[in-house]
Amino acid sequence: MRFHLTRFALATGFALTEHGRNRFAMVLVILFVPVWTTLAYLAMPDTPARMQLHATGETLAPRGNELTEISGALNSVTLITGFMMFAATFSGNRFDRRLAMAGYPRAHLVLAKVTALALISAAVAAYATAVTCLAWTPRQPLLLTGALFSAGLTYGALGVGFGSVLRREVEGMFAIVMTSIIDLALQNPVTSSGADNPVMRYLPSYGAMQAGTAAGFSTTAVPRCLALQLVWFAGAAFIALVGFGRSTRSALPATAQDPEPGPENPEPGPESGAPSLPTPRQAAAPSAAASDTRAH
Repeated sequence: MRFHLTRFALATGFALTEHGRNRFAMVLVILFVPVWTTLAYLAMPDTPARMQLHATGETLAPRGNELTEISGALNSVTLITGFMMFAATFSGNRFDRRLAMAGYPRAHLVLAKVTALALISAAVAAYATAVTCLAWTPRQPLLLTGALFSAGLTYGALGVGFGSVLRREVEGMFAIVMTSIIDLALQNPVTSSGADNPVMRYLPSYGAMQAGTAAGFSTTAVPRCLALQLVWFAGAAFIALVGFGRSTRSALPATAQDPEPGPENPEPGPESGAPSLPTPRQAAAPSAAASDTRAH
């Protein structure tokens, strides 16, 4: 048990150190979250937007700027967590591969990435909730934090998958940005007239968006939405696990070790069809006559 804990703690330290070196991500967390949510709150009109919350069946009329701020908070959390996990995976692929080829357990590396993702998502979600509460007070702040946290987990796992599969950094960044924008923009009734379309239920952050909307404007708990978002996280984590296993596999040809000679595996010789190296010739022992000649 101590061996596994030591390996897990060491791998987690590697993962957190890699994230700590990403100063640009730290700047995004500190500045991008408040700027994006504040602009969404100030720029959008406060006209009530009538909508039906599918999670509870209620008909709500939230202010457009408050609803857009929740969507902006989700967008910022998903972008930051996805970007951080993608950057760490993309830049650390070679290091993880060397560790795996040196015999470091892959399970510990995967658990370390999940732990780092959970810590990052929790910190960014709590920060985004605090920033949102500066402008107005949601009815269920803890539920809002849970919605942001689950959305961050999902996009962080997608970031790991993109970082393991894609070959260029710009490809991964474009994939994360476009996925998050399309996903959340279509679900906001202020910016999309088709937000009530049943197709929206198949989007990656549908559960988080429903839970975040309920947290802001309803007093009803929606654990099913959080569970649905965790299902999306499990699917994204499976894709990331497959990509991680593919990126850390050995590129050396698989060669079997030479088995010990025995009745089932005889030594190669001239009678066997297997190729064998010739036996080195040994010098002949000097004869007795040659020894006497040298002595005389």
